[in-house]
Amino acid sequence: MALVTNPAASAVIQIAFRVHTELGPGLFESVYEDCVAHELHKRGLAFKRQVALPLTYDGRVFPRAFVADLIVGDQVLVELKAIERILPIHCAQIRTYLRIANIEKGLLINFNVLRLKHGIRSFLRGDPGRGERIQVPDITL
Repeated sequence: MALVTNPAASAVIQIAFRVHTELGPGLFESVYEDCVAHELHKRGLAFKRQVALPLTYDGRVFPRAFVADLIVGDQVLVELKAIERILPIHCAQIRTYLRIANIEKGLLINFNVLRLKHGIRSFLRGDPGRGERIQVPDITL
């Protein structure tokens, strides 16, 4: 199946590769988020960080029930990780965020890998799967 993408998602993937090439694995998630945000800003891309996502339960609104790491161009929700491996719960998390934020495209990026192409998963809202692994050639930036 071909990867469904958009310009914002493509830019995020390129930026993630640049950041990972420069820093490598082993840092805190917050460091990667700062660097990705810096690169997004340098490219003039519209984005929001640490976006509060509300949840309505039993008629009550919880305004900050969830927090998405990044939303880029109102087109792609990005969850960054720096963990040993992506688990099914992380995939469930991003699918929930996509539904609540009403955003079609999501990327789950784990920087704690030797080759970043093994740490990126792509999601579409409503798709019940575990996310499509990104198939990319080695990128030199």
